[in-house]
Amino acid sequence: MDIEKAIHNFKLRGFSVQHFAAGEEAAAYLCGQIRNTTVGIGGSKTADQLGLYEKLSEQNTVFWHWRVPGPETLKKANAAAVYITGANAMTEDGEILNIDGRGNRLAGQVFGSKKLYVVAGINKLCPDFSSALERARNVAAVENCKRFAGKQPCQVDGKCHDCRSADRICRALLVLWAPMMDMEAEVILIDEELGM
Repeated sequence: MDIEKAIHNFKLRGFSVQHFAAGEEAAAYLCGQIRNTTVGIGGSKTADQLGLYEKLSEQNTVFWHWRVPGPETLKKANAAAVYITGANAMTEDGEILNIDGRGNRLAGQVFGSKKLYVVAGINKLCPDFSSALERARNVAAVENCKRFAGKQPCQVDGKCHDCRSADRICRALLVLWAPMMDMEAEVILIDEELGM
């Protein structure tokens, strides 16, 4: 993947971009940027691997349903001043793709917060939209589905079937082509394989 091309294109689309060699550097940067505020975190294996909940909780009020389950946590996360999420896939052209089942993670990326941070390992970067959609559906979504009990066909053969299962957790796709109006958005790219 051409990371410099991606950084250039994210910037052309209006995203701020920070590029780090390692996850520890990215986490330290975020802790330096995010202080004395409220923070929501969407379901993100990358955020979990970086220890962001624990680190950011030292100087902020952080809401994450992976740590404190329940509808109130989801609501508070989406109303926080800062929202942090991962990405299922990103394109070299500067697009960010995410698939979700409940919608809280998608909603947090498009409304409510003043600042959005998208944290992603280099493994999420794809050459184009078609390959990014393929990755989002057949890598990230399938891996995510394995974390839950259910009867989704992708758990059997490891590929998306666009199923009609009642247990389906892939219910919506969001593509960010640019930061939303009245919201700052920053992409945090890390030269490690992180997340799903």
